[in-house]
Amino acid sequence: MRGLCLINGDPTLSVGAREGWFATRTPDGPGTLQLTLTGTSPAAGSSPAAGSSPAAGSSPAAGSSLVATAYGPGADWLLDRADAVAGFRDDLTGFLDLARQHPLLYRLAREHSGLRIGATGRVFHHLVPAVLGQKVTGKEARDGYVRLLRHFSTDPAPGPHPRLRLPPPPEAIAAAPYWVFHPFGIEQKRADTLRRVAAEASRLERCTTAADAVARLLTIRGIGPWTAAEVTRAAYGDPDAVSVGDYHIKNIVAYALTGAARGTDEHMLELLAPYAGHRGRVCGLLAAAGITAPKFGPRMPLRSFARF
Repeated sequence: MRGLCLINGDPTLSVGAREGWFATRTPDGPGTLQLTLTGTSPAAGSSPAAGSSPAAGSSPAAGSSLVATAYGPGADWLLDRADAVAGFRDDLTGFLDLARQHPLLYRLAREHSGLRIGATGRVFHHLVPAVLGQKVTGKEARDGYVRLLRHFSTDPAPGPHPRLRLPPPPEAIAAAPYWVFHPFGIEQKRADTLRRVAAEASRLERCTTAADAVARLLTIRGIGPWTAAEVTRAAYGDPDAVSVGDYHIKNIVAYALTGAARGTDEHMLELLAPYAGHRGRVCGLLAAAGITAPKFGPRMPLRSFARF
């Protein structure tokens, strides 16, 4: 589930060693999904506001199971796709053969054979942190996201998790003037993009495939390939989504596959071409292995637009 987190410390997600929580707004209303890795059967019975069931798919390990419990009006919707959120619908067919083309990738594919790409089925949920992550540091993005949620997500997330928050309702974001976002440290460019995608949220949620979603997203001013890839990877579990334009990924891919300390987006795409269909999975494997490119020079400075 960590792959669903587009911003470190996302308040709509909580992931531990044996338990993960995901709060979202489903077509049926707010809901919270709890996934628990356990070696025993779930307790019998559940409250009217919650449901539980074994998540469909392969067992995570011998003698253990993944149990899904959901809360709120969106509980049934979340239980129906709990296996997708957990990554059990992720199709790795043919990837190991592709990975054999590079010894590092082949080794990582075997070492991280249990790594799966989850799919939440919620587009706007992930658009908010993706837009806030455009051209800023991770800390700036997280700070803006937390402040935005405190303002717009006033209703608590269903269930017993005390710190979980729901994503903002798109209609509230679409109706808010720019100046509402300014104290959150969100400048007008990103605020206007948020408002535009919020106005298109219902149409975006009706996209049935990642390709359809990308095509519609790229028609919205302020949304480019980077944002579209970030969103479709989390919402649809797209294993081919590559975050072109990312500050770090092009360098990580170049360093891991060629040893070059720096790369370009064009070179990265050339290197990933042999893994078509799984290019995003390759990037995810490198991230899971903790591979980074050498660092040179100063870090990007932290800025705040809140006081401008």
